[in-house]
Amino acid sequence: MKVTCNRERLREALAVVNNVVPIKSPRPAVENLFFSATDGALELVGTDMEVSIRFRILGGSGVDIAETGTALVPARVASDFVRDLDCDVVVIEANGDRCSIRGGDDHCELPIIDPEEFPPIMRFESKGAFALQGGTFSKLVHRTIFAAAKEQGRYAMHGVLIELAEDAIKFVATDGRRLAITQSPLDTRSMPPRRAIVPTKGLSLFSRVVREPLANVEIQFTENQMALKARAVVLPDGEGGEPRVTEEIEAFARLIEGEFPKYTTVIPNSSENSVEAETDLLTRKLRLVANVTSAETRAVKLSFGKGELEIKARSPARGEASARLPVDFKGKPVDIAFNPDFVLDGLKNCEMTPVRLEFRDRQSPGKFKLGEDYHYVVMPITVET
Repeated sequence: MKVTCNRERLREALAVVNNVVPIKSPRPAVENLFFSATDGALELVGTDMEVSIRFRILGGSGVDIAETGTALVPARVASDFVRDLDCDVVVIEANGDRCSIRGGDDHCELPIIDPEEFPPIMRFESKGAFALQGGTFSKLVHRTIFAAAKEQGRYAMHGVLIELAEDAIKFVATDGRRLAITQSPLDTRSMPPRRAIVPTKGLSLFSRVVREPLANVEIQFTENQMALKARAVVLPDGEGGEPRVTEEIEAFARLIEGEFPKYTTVIPNSSENSVEAETDLLTRKLRLVANVTSAETRAVKLSFGKGELEIKARSPARGEASARLPVDFKGKPVDIAFNPDFVLDGLKNCEMTPVRLEFRDRQSPGKFKLGEDYHYVVMPITVET
């Protein structure tokens, strides 16, 4: 195998693929990157056996294939070396059990192992796939992924539920104490209803490989995997030319098995109290008061009255604090307490101002409206009065 490649294009591809390569694995071959040079492209493949990615730099777009072939190369050494080269062009050449990477006067030689030891990675099949604008997909991920469970517990909560139904695609994430839910219109008439729990690591990878927010990505669900295909396109310089695809990226994530919580039962469908507050101001005041809370007393109390919200918190070791801000409140004077981290996580992702909060009473969940078709439900907590 012998390939000449634009260094920046190669550096970028290595950085993306290296995201999924484990530092240590019981299967040493997956600690490596699989290079495949064909007549039409240089292909880089990485996997941790749960999440996989295939990055193809197409011929004529910064890569020249002098000799086809394959090589299994130590992932981090190759990525770090190319990153630190000071040159425009990199030459990769593999023969026998060595792979040479050369840039200008600098080069390194890496040991390689038999490419046959690398596990087979599926290829994207367009049959049964649907298209979604890349920016829309990334927005749905960003709106929900932060609410998925991180601690050990119910395995199904460690992913995001994706539902295809009723002319929409819906994303839902919860850790049992808060829930983020959003959706976007999608023509699902030709697709059967589908529910799948996608691991957060996979969704983070999918979002990362969406290169052009205005271009469509293809998405497909198989029995046990979600697959996404994205392309980078260069538009012609003058009139009459055709757009040219320079990169193709395929990413795959193994679905999480298990039963996702019945999330609809915790979404409030009625409320006696509603409040609207300027998003940035509420964020600043919450963060200010939360400074006195501790890991043992991670709570802030929100006291609503006519036209005003008072935020209070205290802890034996760190003291107490309070702050006030004007709000548009409808309801009778009432208190409700939340974990400030959960509320701030939602406000950080809020896409509108004012933000709206609805709740029935101090024991009922609070529903924040953070954007169009975007809600965030937080369970209240009990604090000493």
